[in-house]
Amino acid sequence: MTEYIQVTTTTETKEDAQKIAHSIVEKRLAACVQVIGPITSVYWWKEKIEEAGEWLCVMKSSQPLYAKLKKAIQEIHPYEVPEIISVPIKGGSESYLKWLDKELTT
Repeated sequence: MTEYIQVTTTTETKEDAQKIAHSIVEKRLAACVQVIGPITSVYWWKEKIEEAGEWLCVMKSSQPLYAKLKKAIQEIHPYEVPEIISVPIKGGSESYLKWLDKELTT
C-alpha cells in the first residue's frame, strides 16, 4: 500500500502560494494543493517574536515523492527558511486514496 503524506508550507502572499500550488501539481508531485488564508503566524525569527499574515499550502502526496516535492518547494519558495513539514496520512476514503494513486507520479 502507498504511504500517503500531507505536506505543508506557508508563504507571505497569496500569489506565492498559488505559484507553488500550480508548480507542484503540474509536476504531479502532489495530486492536490489547497491554498488557505490569510492566516496569522506568530514565531521566533532572528532573536525576536514576529507576527505575520501568511497563506498556507496543504499538499496531498506520497512518501516516495517527498524528496522531489521538498526540492521543488525549496527551488520556488521565496523564504530564507521555508516551512516544509510532512505528516503521514493514516487513513482516508478508499475512493480518494485511489484518486491520489492515479494522479501522482513515482
